[in-house]
Amino acid sequence: MFTYQPEGVCAKRIEFEIEGNTLKNLMFTNGCPGNLIGIQRLVEGMDVDAVISCLKGIACGKKTTSCPDQLCLALEAWKAGGLREERSTPHLTLVM
Repeated sequence: MFTYQPEGVCAKRIEFEIEGNTLKNLMFTNGCPGNLIGIQRLVEGMDVDAVISCLKGIACGKKTTSCPDQLCLALEAWKAGGLREERSTPHLTLVM
């Protein structure tokens, strides 16, 4: 499990696994539950590069970033080797 601390958004934590180059077990802590659960369901099982291509640069309101954009930063950090894998207790649902 990889963990990323997003900045400038409501979500406080993004966790995910990568199998090959496929995004698995995406979880956001805090944020807008309906939107983030929707994003989780849409991008899980997708190729990491496809997720980045679809979501990078999306803004939220007047913010210059968004939870989807922060997910892309997390995935780019993973690709660059900037995230360490952590052992984590699996979550069953979005934490609010």
